[in-house]
Amino acid sequence: MQEISKSRWVPIALLLRPQGRRGELLAEPLSDLPELFSTAHDLVLGSGTPPAPLPGAPSLLLQEHWFPTGKNTGRIVLKLSNCDSISDAEALAGKHILIASEHLPSLAPDTFFVGDLVGCTVLNGEAIIGVIDGLDFPTGPDGRTRLEDVAPLLSVLLLSAADNPDAEPVLIPFVRAWLDTVDISGRRIVMHLPDGLLASSSEDPTQT
Repeated sequence: MQEISKSRWVPIALLLRPQGRRGELLAEPLSDLPELFSTAHDLVLGSGTPPAPLPGAPSLLLQEHWFPTGKNTGRIVLKLSNCDSISDAEALAGKHILIASEHLPSLAPDTFFVGDLVGCTVLNGEAIIGVIDGLDFPTGPDGRTRLEDVAPLLSVLLLSAADNPDAEPVLIPFVRAWLDTVDISGRRIVMHLPDGLLASSSEDPTQT
């Protein structure tokens, strides 16, 4: 894993709606690393694409968190400092919770933070395919629980469709067997993809 800049703020959850009478919020976790929800870390509210700290937003503390069951399986309930009522929680719905990148945990070999993959150029051998604009994680029938035995999908905006604002990204399985190199600092991922995987794209990738 490459070193991460300490000047970055990283979204770890999207606040959805109140979930309780004391200001608790139901949230969509943006990571499967439970240590990111430690009560020891200062957090801030963010918004925008990509999410950035709100101007003048004070730091928050995570007082409690738990993982609900039933229809909200796969989500998380957060109790934040200075959020003590339903109306307080309603005012935060739609905001992101951000953590400073220096508090990100170390990763196991050959694993990466989503934020470090987004923006990287993907190549198939020497042919540029496009740029990663996100990751999709296959889920079960409930639409939320991630399938642990299924590879995530790189959402790649094709270089050949760069001038088409309506172009849809292609989804490429982030399979270790197809990876040649991942250079986070160089913003470059080289793969060797099976023949025909990109056949549905309207144009061939541009050669380097």
